[in-house]
Amino acid sequence: MRHTWADAHPLLSEYYDNEWQIESHDDTYLFEMLVLEGMQAGLSWLTILKRREGMRKALHYFNYEKIALYDESDFERLMHDDAMIKNLLKVRSIITNAKAFIEVRKTFGSFDKYIWNFTDNNPIVTYYEHESDIPTDNELSQKISKDLKKRGFKFVGPVIIYGYLGAIGIIQDKLK
Repeated sequence: MRHTWADAHPLLSEYYDNEWQIESHDDTYLFEMLVLEGMQAGLSWLTILKRREGMRKALHYFNYEKIALYDESDFERLMHDDAMIKNLLKVRSIITNAKAFIEVRKTFGSFDKYIWNFTDNNPIVTYYEHESDIPTDNELSQKISKDLKKRGFKFVGPVIIYGYLGAIGIIQDKLK
């Protein structure tokens, strides 16, 4: 059964049908979704999807190696870019997370290997009777959140990480 939010706007429908809960192993996409989920904190996912293309351009198409080299002038550029969410801490976290992302890649060979290792490379598929039964975090998102924070990541609380895991297909919450 389809989630009700998926039909609220064409951008949400497109995301639901073509990305959400589809397994991804591409590090650039994994970084993009980590950034977008962090930017979404306190906002609607639709707001993020409406700004996504602009953010892609502003952030060198989520090229974490370029972003890790951003300096104060790049930060200022982002803070004045209309596509960006104008939150100082969120924008700073993109640069911080790019650096931490690269360190994870150095340690594990790829971010993909790191993140999927938490589930032995298998998605977690759970069926729920009602959409309201779907949790906003769980033991896995809490564990990953704690590990990411230990590695220097920002805006990676358990709720953000639960959404992230759904975005990249590790968690697949289905309706009966």
